[in-house]
Amino acid sequence: MPDLTITRVFDAPRELVFAAWIDPDQLASWLGPHGYTGSAVTLATRPGGAWRACIRSPDGDEHWMHGVYREITAPARLVFTFVWDTEGDLRTETLVTIDFADFDGKTEMTFVQTGFPTPADRDGHHDGWTSSFADLTGFIHHRREEDR
Repeated sequence: MPDLTITRVFDAPRELVFAAWIDPDQLASWLGPHGYTGSAVTLATRPGGAWRACIRSPDGDEHWMHGVYREITAPARLVFTFVWDTEGDLRTETLVTIDFADFDGKTEMTFVQTGFPTPADRDGHHDGWTSSFADLTGFIHHRREEDR
């Protein structure tokens, strides 16, 4: 099965980048491809805890997703399942593993998603996550400016 790996470096401590993944308000601020808005984000951030979120397209279409946390090691690692539950979206359960490494005061985030049934499914997620991570970069930059 094809896997997806994306690595990004954020100009922020890993605690801040990690928090953007486990705080529902922060996650809603950047989740989804550019132009989408996150809503209805609920997170039970503990191993075995469920998460669920909705992203809304600029046209108003809602895309719901959910999963279960497998591992939470703050601020170094996050592992969870990912399933779309919207009609027409890929409904195969995938596994997401995110490692957050300290990189001279910055954070190197390595995102790996496994279990895609086809390369096309992987490539669609690559485009979505790449766009989301661009929004995450802007969100983190904005947060750092507020903290100064």
